[in-house]
Amino acid sequence: MDWDDVRVFIAVARAGQILAAAKRLGLNHATVSRRVTSLEDALKTRLFFRRTNGCELTPAGEEFLLSAERIETEMNSARSALGGEDVTVAGTVRVGAPDGFGVSFLAPALSRLVLRHPDLRVQLVPVPRYFSLSRRDADIAITVEPPSQGRLVAKKLVDYSLSLFASESYLNGNPAPGDVSELSGHRLIGYVEDLVVTPSLHYAPEVSRDWNAGFEISSALGQVEAVRAGGGIGILHSFIAREWDDLIPVLPSVRVTRSYWLSYHESVRSLSRVRVVADFISQAVHEASARFA
Repeated sequence: MDWDDVRVFIAVARAGQILAAAKRLGLNHATVSRRVTSLEDALKTRLFFRRTNGCELTPAGEEFLLSAERIETEMNSARSALGGEDVTVAGTVRVGAPDGFGVSFLAPALSRLVLRHPDLRVQLVPVPRYFSLSRRDADIAITVEPPSQGRLVAKKLVDYSLSLFASESYLNGNPAPGDVSELSGHRLIGYVEDLVVTPSLHYAPEVSRDWNAGFEISSALGQVEAVRAGGGIGILHSFIAREWDDLIPVLPSVRVTRSYWLSYHESVRSLSRVRVVADFISQAVHEASARFA
């Protein structure tokens, strides 16, 4: 197996097209196509479905890409160690995160990272109800509890809190409750219970056993916007709510505490692009620790 063939395969897998990979590599279309075919012949398996609109990895291609990228990482590390040169961070890293943390914190933070590494593609996606790092649903996952199964590398990022907030306009027409028992006399905004992705996110009973929201939204940011619009009192992420001057804390001593965890599968820990993104997220959270306090 020729390393140049493997290098071309990686470029096509990342670009999704032979022509785009050829331009990036400085080769002609026919040479790239021939090298991919040579690698498929050497491995005795088909690596791509070649279509008119691009190339899609076959299951065997997806499996081989993991091995190929490990080889690339080792080659880059050796080149860097011997020559002292910087190694380009390239490829795609998918990060799964809860929408509140993902949109309000990670999106602006990761924008800085991709500016540093033009060949790095970061995909930020919401964490669905059923989610598996082993199946490569994402390369990196941000969750509210540590993983309990699988060969995963996990790290606690930060503790965060949720508190009661209302808009200034709502409180102008509705006197703030003096204690939790008075919440029943207010319009409440909450989450859709049967759509929470983990029991840790079913936190309303920790605020009030009688919590009965009249408006339920399956998005943390949606709840923030509903409260800002004067829809009622909601249990909001404090690090998000504090960014809005029109949101007022209600019963500030009532608080729910949770944590964010970062994890990825052991099979990708040797990939430099995954390490770069994971380390960047950890550092960004550390630098913003006061925001989560």
